This record gives sequence, structure tokens and C-alpha cells, in this order.
Amino acid sequence: MVERDYLRRLSARVGADPLLVQAAGGNTSLKDDGIMWIKASGTWLKDAEARDIFVPLDHAAILSALARNDPACESCTTFIRTDLNATGLRPSIETTVHALMPQRVVVHVHCVNTIAWAIRPDAEQVLAERLAAFNWAFIPYARPGLPLAGAISAKLRPGVDVLVLGNHGLVVAAATVDEAEKLLEKVVSAVARPVRSATPPDRAALQKLCAGTLYQPAASDETHALATDPLALQLGRSRVFYPDHVVFLGVGVATTFDCSPPLIAIPGQGVLIAKDAKPAIEPMGRCLADVMRRVEDDDELVALTDDDIDRLVNWDAEKYRQTLKA
Repeated sequence: MVERDYLRRLSARVGADPLLVQAAGGNTSLKDDGIMWIKASGTWLKDAEARDIFVPLDHAAILSALARNDPACESCTTFIRTDLNATGLRPSIETTVHALMPQRVVVHVHCVNTIAWAIRPDAEQVLAERLAAFNWAFIPYARPGLPLAGAISAKLRPGVDVLVLGNHGLVVAAATVDEAEKLLEKVVSAVARPVRSATPPDRAALQKLCAGTLYQPAASDETHALATDPLALQLGRSRVFYPDHVVFLGVGVATTFDCSPPLIAIPGQGVLIAKDAKPAIEPMGRCLADVMRRVEDDDELVALTDDDIDRLVNWDAEKYRQTLKA
């Protein structure tokens, strides 16, 4: 079995774990003979064994363009090896992260435990002890694309194979898929945080609320925790802490049917999902609940600013991703 097959297997396993990857989030890559194969934008890692979700890129060309801060690095479509691109898709919006890491295999996940640390102003300090055994770097929040590439370049040192991205997630890199998987497991274990139990939803009440509407109760009890965990709802309603929250759920979390939002958190009862909502909506709602259930009342948190949100939602590469469905 070739290394790309192992990458597909790992991608599918990682993509099926909601504590690591949600919907089309996260991405994996493999550098082989000058070509970097990376997950296509808008595709789901969990589908990696069922369909071709990887796009081939000229790795040296990306690095050269990054060195001169070329705007083409925002989408990286210029660097696609069209002769090998059977999918016809565009590369991940986080292609530059993978290109900058010198290791052959790179895995980027939106690990909820990592995010629960990475949204704190003292994230780098509190993680220092937990990650002391790793060659790691903390990267302050920056929008994916050229801004994030610049932030990584400023902090990258020889031998670094773990990145914690502020308000974003986790990156691990290694020479082989097997080594990358083992490193991922070790880091995820090191950053684990206590999680509050999820209060069961009031499904009878939710069914009554849904009667005659275009909504239905969320499938997962963990998703309902967004409404039944008071702190999760309080924080989720008022601020945005990481990119995929605002991209899929908007600014804050709706608690009423007003304006027909894709997800509604009914305080103390549970979560409703619009029947015509994109497949990503419930996984993203659960992700927010999972992150917030790992945050304590007295934790100081750093939210994305209005400017951060504007730069993200108006980014052309992100707009493209939003046109795709699972």
C-alpha cells in the first residue's frame, strides 16, 4: 500500500471523530516527488476513502510564491498540477500551512480541546507545561491564507512539528503517516481538558416547538448541550471564538425563530436544526457546545474581533468553500 492510501485511511479516521474534525473542517496533506497532495476545499475528511478528495500542487512553486508574498497564495489555484487533478476541485483554504511545514505529512484538525485552550489570552503560557515534551510553537490568530502563512513563518524554528493556532486549532507534521498519527494522538492526549456532562434535551418539548415548522430536533445529545449548558449558551450567543463558528453559524447563536436561522438553541431545552440546513450546521453546533463545555466560568477568553470576522467572511477563498456541499 502506498503512502497516499495510508493518508486516506488516516484522513477518514480523523474526519469521523467530531472532537477533531467537524464537517468540511480540517485537512491533511502529503508531499511526494515535488507534488503536495492536499484535501480539496469544501470536502469532508471522513469521505477520504470513499471518494477522491485530494488536489495535487507544485510545492516548490507555492514556497517561491510565499517568499515573495504573492497574492496567488490566497487561493493557491495557480499552483494546481492540472495534469494530475482528476477532481477538478480547488485546494484547501489552509494550503499555505501545509506548504510551510517541511515535513512530508501534515495533519491539521480543529481539535475541541486545543481550541478550548487556544481561545485564552494566556494560551501559550498555560500550554507550555503540557507540551513541554514536544517541539511546538504557538501561532497567534491570523486569517488563513497569506496572513496565517506570515504568522507561521515568524514563529517556525528548525524541528518544529506541532503548531497550536490561536483561536483555530492544531497542526502536527511528520515524515510518515504513521508517525503523524502517533504524534497527533500524543498531543491530543496532552491537551485534554475536563468536560462538563451534557444535560439531556427535553425532546418532547422540542417536538412540540417543531410542529408545523421547517425545523427538527438535533440528532446528537452533544449538540443539544449548546442549549442545555448555561455557560455554553451564554458564550455562544454573544461572541465568536474561531473561524468555522462565524462561517457556518453566523455571529452568535440564535435562540428564536426570527429570521429563520439554520440552528436555534432553545434555552434549557435543546437545539433545533432547519430541515433545509447545510449538512455542516449540526456538526458545527456540536463543535461549539463541545468547546464551551471545556471552558470554565472564570476563564478569560479572547473572541475574534469585528475586523477578524469581516476579513474572513469576505475572503474569496472562503466564499468558494461555502458554495460546496458535502
